Amino acid sequence: MRHPVSRLRTRALAVGLVLAAATLVPSGSAGAADQYEWAALGDSYTAGGFVGDPQPPLGDPSRDGCDRTSDAYPGVVERELAEFPPGKPVHLINVSCGNATIADIATAKQTPVSPVQPPAEGWPAVDPQTQRAELGDQTDVVTIGVGGNSLPFGGMLLKCLELGASGKSCRDYYTNPPEGEENIQDKLARVQDEYIEMLAQVHQAAPNAKVITIGYPAILPEQSSSCNRLLLTELGSINHADIDWLREHVLKPLNSTIQRTSSFFGDRYADVYSSSVGHDACQPAGTKWIEGICGDAADYWPAKIPGTLLNCGLINKRITLVHPNAAGHANTAAHVERAIRIALLER
Repeated sequence: MRHPVSRLRTRALAVGLVLAAATLVPSGSAGAADQYEWAALGDSYTAGGFVGDPQPPLGDPSRDGCDRTSDAYPGVVERELAEFPPGKPVHLINVSCGNATIADIATAKQTPVSPVQPPAEGWPAVDPQTQRAELGDQTDVVTIGVGGNSLPFGGMLLKCLELGASGKSCRDYYTNPPEGEENIQDKLARVQDEYIEMLAQVHQAAPNAKVITIGYPAILPEQSSSCNRLLLTELGSINHADIDWLREHVLKPLNSTIQRTSSFFGDRYADVYSSSVGHDACQPAGTKWIEGICGDAADYWPAKIPGTLLNCGLINKRITLVHPNAAGHANTAAHVERAIRIALLER
């Protein structure tokens, strides 16, 4: 749940912006054409995965394997905007998808990998998110939360977990990598190039839209010594030096890349890192906004990934792989809601 103080502040801002918008929007009844169009694009940090109820519901034939959920930040923001409309209703099209890369936003078809009730033949590929969201001249706002899977950050964490268990350093691995593996500088440079191309395509598809990009929260602690290497509910066997390296040389530069590229296009960047410091995966339950390698998740979410040895069910947890919980999504929602309201006032 959102912190009460944060909720009050957001509500106060909402009321103020509604009053301001009322002076700018002509009176009249809302209709299909009398609404703002918002498209939410992104990866699992946008889709939600295990936070809230699956959307579409389990068993629904329209499920696509993208693991969107009701309590991920797009849903939270949608409910807030419905309660306090910014002059007129906001219609959300959420096409975010777990495991999405930057290329999957505008150019590539993605094959979803949801572990939740996959069809026997596997999930069929889905079109690029800009196509599924039907971006066009009538799109008012586009929010984008993507970039981590293009490094890939999750894959790097798993490599750090593997190397840490054998007393090795993933910092060394990614600084002077083996043949066939990019070093971290090349990874970040490639991500920047991909992000530039993606934003250009989004602006071309939705020429009148305000674009808001969303960074990643404080997944890792500011002091790695706060992590217990015996606990899979934190960061497991990743050694403390590697945690510091991942924070300073991977996660923070990734956010800086997203922010810098967004500024180049004149887009608004939503910083969710600063407000989430102290709520990382190594904090106790009730304080953390990021679940650890294993963590608390809805009952439909699996405890083990097929084909791996990692089984969170042994400690009565689910496989969460350092993703935001409901409190983390509520924090992101507060920033995104504010950015959307300001963007709509600027239209």
